[in-house]
Amino acid sequence: MSIIELIFGPQHPALHEPEMFRFHVDGEKVIEAIPRIGYVHRGIEKLFEQKTHVQNIYLSERICGICNVAHTLTYVNVIERAGDIDVPPRAKYLRVIVAELNRLHSHMLLLGAVAELMGFTTLFMLIWRDREKIMDLVELITGNRVISAYNTIGGVRRDIDSDKADKIRKVLLKVEEEWKEYKKTWMEDPTITRRTMGVGILKPRDALKYCVVGPVLRGSGVKSDVRKDDPYEVYGDIPFNVVTYDTCDSWARYMVRVDEILESINIILYALDNLPQGEIRRPLVRRLPEAEAFAKTEAPRGELVYHLYSKGGFKPYRLKVRTPTFANILGATIMFKGERIADIPVILGSIDPCFACEDRHTIVDLRSGKSFMLSSREITRKFSRGSKP
Repeated sequence: MSIIELIFGPQHPALHEPEMFRFHVDGEKVIEAIPRIGYVHRGIEKLFEQKTHVQNIYLSERICGICNVAHTLTYVNVIERAGDIDVPPRAKYLRVIVAELNRLHSHMLLLGAVAELMGFTTLFMLIWRDREKIMDLVELITGNRVISAYNTIGGVRRDIDSDKADKIRKVLLKVEEEWKEYKKTWMEDPTITRRTMGVGILKPRDALKYCVVGPVLRGSGVKSDVRKDDPYEVYGDIPFNVVTYDTCDSWARYMVRVDEILESINIILYALDNLPQGEIRRPLVRRLPEAEAFAKTEAPRGELVYHLYSKGGFKPYRLKVRTPTFANILGATIMFKGERIADIPVILGSIDPCFACEDRHTIVDLRSGKSFMLSSREITRKFSRGSKP
């Protein structure tokens, strides 16, 4: 066996963010993968400590522009828990509507981009055409297409009137029609199935062992979703299904997102039909007491965690963020093993990576105090012994 090292990144056509992987390959077969993060570290967690609680709303959504609503929602949740701030029922429904629109936009962006990576240009253009419709709805509600700045401490910034609600329903029903057809394509077209089925296997026991989250976990047949397991806002009152697939491959992870698009449409329609009357926000609270709080949401990529420590005043003492991509990157190194070099982009795309939000982290050995990145072989060896990175 002749092993060579293949450098993938940090600048490459498969991803739009700088990230490097060192692949040890034998011919066309991947033996192991070693990720290298840190190319776009922006010091956001330290900057949180220098900004006020209100300013940090807008800073949090810049951790990831695609998942911006998930970040502001988790941030305002942790502030509201620390300050014991009550949120009006109508505002909770409005938050869910915009959060699910954000999920639609994120999933469509990924599925379209991956279709283009696989050479299916027509499907890419059709999906991104529908994504434009969703972006227009986001702009209709929030005033912005991408960075929405919609959630605020104690509620939301803008309301949805009956005219806007009717327009949202009309667009979503049309998009739902089209996505039922796209689902057939994802399930049957050989351009997709031959590139994704049986590729990048992550078995349920490995998914749990390496603590993956979101569609990656559900693509391994594990029924786990923060919206259902630990409901926030009004998700506990809205009927929806947690989508899982048990083939544990890249196709399953993409199909989870396809089905979640249909589920998100139903969630939004239900929220619009059951939107209560009342105010949309409480008076703004700028100062927090001494407190510690924890909040998590189901972002499009999976479980997003914010941990706040306040010593009182207008600024946080410490605010820690754990993003889904950081949780999924260890699992990705296992998916690569035994696959072909040509399958690397499709497998990596199946975790929907966002390296800008991941790059505020590193792995530290608590015994030595040294920081490092593990190869897939080292991960397997350390986890099998039960030690913690």
